[in-house]
Amino acid sequence: MNVFIQKSRDDIVNTSREYHPDLSRSMTTADKKVESICPRQGLKLTQLKRRDVRVLSFTSGKGGVGKTHIVVNLAYALQQLGARVMILDADLGLANVDVLLGLAPQFNIQHVLEGKKTLLDILVQGPAGMTILPASTGVCEVANISEAQRFHLLDALDELHHDFDYLLVDTGAGISNNVIYFNLAAQEIVIVVTPEPTSLTDAYALMKVLANQYAEKRFKVIMNAVADDGEAEESFRRLSMVTERFLNVSLDFLGAIPHDNAFSWAVRQQKPLLELYPATTSAGCFYQLARHMLDAPGSVHPKGTIQFFWRRLFTDTFPPASEALHLVHGGAERSDDEGVLS
Repeated sequence: MNVFIQKSRDDIVNTSREYHPDLSRSMTTADKKVESICPRQGLKLTQLKRRDVRVLSFTSGKGGVGKTHIVVNLAYALQQLGARVMILDADLGLANVDVLLGLAPQFNIQHVLEGKKTLLDILVQGPAGMTILPASTGVCEVANISEAQRFHLLDALDELHHDFDYLLVDTGAGISNNVIYFNLAAQEIVIVVTPEPTSLTDAYALMKVLANQYAEKRFKVIMNAVADDGEAEESFRRLSMVTERFLNVSLDFLGAIPHDNAFSWAVRQQKPLLELYPATTSAGCFYQLARHMLDAPGSVHPKGTIQFFWRRLFTDTFPPASEALHLVHGGAERSDDEGVLS
């Protein structure tokens, strides 16, 4: 498994140079080495002839694993490689996308529901041309909206499906109703995990609820904040073995991002890491991850188009996650999988 771009920091000089408008120049030897790893051929989405928007939810069993960092920087990389990306900030109550990007949205979906703004009025443009849908304070009310409001919103959302290639949904952490809701509506579920035992255990608990209660059987995994290839491979191997044995689900490895202090520096400046530090190893890994997503097909068992995502999100009724909490611990008695990732 080739997790990292196996180059020293000097060899990764400006991995994204050909995609970054402020860094264009003739290719050096270092650039050509990077080009051999992430060739430009076939990167433009227009050449890939995608028909439908891919809707991916990014979720985690616990907070503090860098999920929003993954979403923001992956969106940046995809945009730089030719894709059109929209982020749905669905981390209710703890929305961080706007904070990480230094944005101050004035409106959200609630204003659309109330008829005060159109959907286009609330969209915010972020770095590299990505689009942010600030839905965090409005989405929590969707269960109570009227039928007229629901159809009005769906009509407006449908008009956007020609404008984007990817919808990245940044969910909250844990197994709350809202987290479950967004994951079930998305076409593909991406679990962000770190090598810490608590992160692995909580990620397993989330997948256990989604698999046993809602029949989700396919998940993608991004290992974040890893020390090296070995730690990423070993952590994913442990998680994969346990889920296959006890849950009978399939895990697809998307990639890994190394631990990098540059993330903290980027947060202080409210910019994506890829914009401020395109020469870091982490930046190279994000571009590798983005290229993998562009080259790889979507889920072989997709749950529908982006229109289906919106309609399922705003019209379906899912059983509350609270009814499934006992599955995490196997009910009153000790379950066979208890402590397997501790």
